[in-house]
Amino acid sequence: MNLFTDATDRRSSDRFPIERRVRFKILSNRRHPDELGAGKTVNMSSTGLLFTSDLVLMPGRKMEVSISWPAQLNSKTPLQLVTRGTVVRSEDSTIALEIQKHEFHTQSANAAI
Repeated sequence: MNLFTDATDRRSSDRFPIERRVRFKILSNRRHPDELGAGKTVNMSSTGLLFTSDLVLMPGRKMEVSISWPAQLNSKTPLQLVTRGTVVRSEDSTIALEIQKHEFHTQSANAAI
């Protein structure tokens, strides 16, 4: 057992408290445009992400979330973690996302996230 879980926690992956800025896109079908939003992470693991947002999202919605990553490639190129997944819970201003895919992207040093 580690510092971030307890005996009743059924998650398969440890969650780590990390606060980073996020931008997200709710993936819609062809008839509806994608919705955009922003927020901050609360915690994350290899399979899930908990973050805050002004939007309340229904479980089952598909989304892409870009997270400003604290590490840099070769100590100079900013990175962002881009995840795709499904909303599994949304309460008040907190959204829980089950991550199905993730990858790191580089971004220009002056790009705002």
